[in-house]
Amino acid sequence: MRNGLQKLIDNKLYDEERLMAQIKTWKTWKEKVVFTNGVFDLLHIGHITYLAQSAELGTKLVIGLNADSSVKRLKGDSRPVNNQDSRALLLASLFFVDAVIIFDEDTPQALISNLLPDVLVKGADYNIESIVGADEVITNGGVVKTIDFVTGYSSTSIIQKIRSPLEN
Repeated sequence: MRNGLQKLIDNKLYDEERLMAQIKTWKTWKEKVVFTNGVFDLLHIGHITYLAQSAELGTKLVIGLNADSSVKRLKGDSRPVNNQDSRALLLASLFFVDAVIIFDEDTPQALISNLLPDVLVKGADYNIESIVGADEVITNGGVVKTIDFVTGYSSTSIIQKIRSPLEN
């Protein structure tokens, strides 16, 4: 049983070439592909809620995951707490996630331009005009949506809470 489950999870981890082929197949089957991205360093209820709501916007959910090198550039040398392989495996284990792809760039601009999902999703802290890849998705006939965050949950605040007793 463990080997079958592990294979199921591993099959959700993609490189760009294989994911492009998979999305082409899904679209042939009239699946609605949703794409979102992020660091997802310490998976928490805010992430789960956001990803579940993203999944409800289509039939296939693809997550672009910032590589460790990208996270360090964006958030500093102390991040990520969990490495990219661990973060990818955790995301792939969620039943409503269909694909996870790691990208090295600071933004998923090139990835979105190549994949052209039907729906692009980001948190409501972004306005649609500033969402990376929005123009390409809209030009291709897709839509861009934002989802409200669950108040009080963020990886950064969890990390600060864990570290604060150690710093005193």
